[in-house]
Amino acid sequence: MSEFDHHSQLEDLFLSRRELLGRMGNGFASLGLLGLLGESALAVDTPQASRTMNPLAPRKPPLRPRAKRVIFLFMNGGPSQVDTFDPKPALQKYAGQAIPLDLPTERKTGAALPSPYAFKRHGQSGIEVSEIFPHVAKHVDDMAVIRSMHADVPNHEPSLMLMNCGEARMMRPSMGSWVLYGLGTENQNLPGFISMCPGGFPIQETQNWQSGFLPGVLAGTYIDPNQTDIEKIVENIRNQYTLSSEQREQLNLVQRLNRKHLEKRDADPALEARIQSFELAYRMQTEATDAFDVSRESQATRDLYGPGNFARQCLIARRLAERGVRFIQLYHGAGQPWDSHDDIAIAHRNLAQESDQGIGALLTDLKQRGMLDDTLVIWGGEFGRTPTVELPTPGANAGKMNGRDHNHYGFTYWLAGGGIKGGTVYGATDEFGFRAQDKPVHVHDLHATILHLLGFDHKKLTYRHAGRDFRLTDVYGNVVHDIIA
Repeated sequence: MSEFDHHSQLEDLFLSRRELLGRMGNGFASLGLLGLLGESALAVDTPQASRTMNPLAPRKPPLRPRAKRVIFLFMNGGPSQVDTFDPKPALQKYAGQAIPLDLPTERKTGAALPSPYAFKRHGQSGIEVSEIFPHVAKHVDDMAVIRSMHADVPNHEPSLMLMNCGEARMMRPSMGSWVLYGLGTENQNLPGFISMCPGGFPIQETQNWQSGFLPGVLAGTYIDPNQTDIEKIVENIRNQYTLSSEQREQLNLVQRLNRKHLEKRDADPALEARIQSFELAYRMQTEATDAFDVSRESQATRDLYGPGNFARQCLIARRLAERGVRFIQLYHGAGQPWDSHDDIAIAHRNLAQESDQGIGALLTDLKQRGMLDDTLVIWGGEFGRTPTVELPTPGANAGKMNGRDHNHYGFTYWLAGGGIKGGTVYGATDEFGFRAQDKPVHVHDLHATILHLLGFDHKKLTYRHAGRDFRLTDVYGNVVHDIIA
């Protein structure tokens, strides 16, 4: 064997584009490439970069956390505040008449439309709740009802992005991804962020649970809860062709090659996310089968949640929460089921019947298991609805004059568990329920409060990207301390 002969090494198979150009052009091509790459070519190992090496590892927050996990019940389409958790008797007084408010609206509104539902006081706190939520109403003493929420625009797409990602226009990481970035996940065999939406995607589709510029492995994992077969809930969950031990050996080889590839590329976060995803997919084969199988629950538990798809979603959410999944979002419908431009008296009642028992059971179940104390449950949509009837609008409604238009000026959210001061009503809309008037709470304020309950100062949970530090709340947000126990 001559001095020029050698055995092939695994490392010989990996050349970065820069190395290839450098070797072929005696280094001059590398100089040109360096100039083109600029700052990215001079990347250094920062704490943020090293964090991407295991972004799912569980971490302790810097502040004292009140909650360890989040279950976000998203009522897609915009539920009406004046028909659910914000009673307005003045609407009955002005029924069929113009409301004496000078409020700019995107579409001309009609006369006052009283709620077709009765409100009753519940619990020791005496919080008023619509008759269409009898099961949820039993838990008002564990809830803080924010009646003064407001957003930026009355359109579904930007409002969903604002509520889910903190930004209505630009691509930004979702709230679930930010939570996962800050806390990691307690179960390395399941995704730390799961989004369940039956029958397909909501408006803006996967952008609602995107990781944006955060490591890709922090993106939400979409699950279609319409499916009951685990093979359809999570596609390709089982390997039909090789034994588990053989598959592990195959994955070890692939991951070894990927790691060598990664070493040559300055810990590229996109590549690291792909490597993490391969590993997670392998580990999910056993854990996911158990987590999504509600037949393993007792008959009494299944009866508690009741029938229907959303009830099963709520039960799955509890099973995921107790297995260490950090952020779980449940959409009520893939379209905009709460978008009641017409027939609101029928539509909202039906929607509440689909979701009320499951939500009430979820709160009961979490409390019985001692999990509600450190589980933050959130309910709401992207905005609310007008207290006035919607006038016939081409392409927007059927012109029945018995529904409500979009309203971002004032709407309701409630939070329960996870450090929340139960039996609390915070803020108020005007006497008709149109605009947040007393103690307004913007979406950024809500996000700041959620992060605070999880143990973070929202101003300090940042990620360096494109030359600046980004955060979920952008440059806004104030914690609503009055709803925290």
